Amino acid sequence: MSKVQRNAFAATYFSRDVVLKIARYADLAAWVVIVVYAVDFLLAALVLSLQYLRGLYRPMGPTDVLTNALFILERPFRGVVYFFALQAIGKAQLILLDVEDNTRRGARRS
Repeated sequence: MSKVQRNAFAATYFSRDVVLKIARYADLAAWVVIVVYAVDFLLAALVLSLQYLRGLYRPMGPTDVLTNALFILERPFRGVVYFFALQAIGKAQLILLDVEDNTRRGARRS
């Protein structure tokens, strides 16, 4: 006797398990990305600080200092955007899976 899947429907073009795995991997990837960008930010700030303290960083004026600070502060913003995008992808897949499941459930009741 073979096992029959509960939600096996001939018109379904996706595997429920694969969608759940992709959503889980997107959530995990989001956290990996945010950690990598946080470490990158801390390392860049540390390198600039050490260069300044050791006398290796000689800015020519205030615009040089602001430009270098902007380069360092800009890095985490990309990580935050990627984090939210990956989180949104994972959550959107789960929402669409629920909508599809509820639509089928509603059609069976009618």
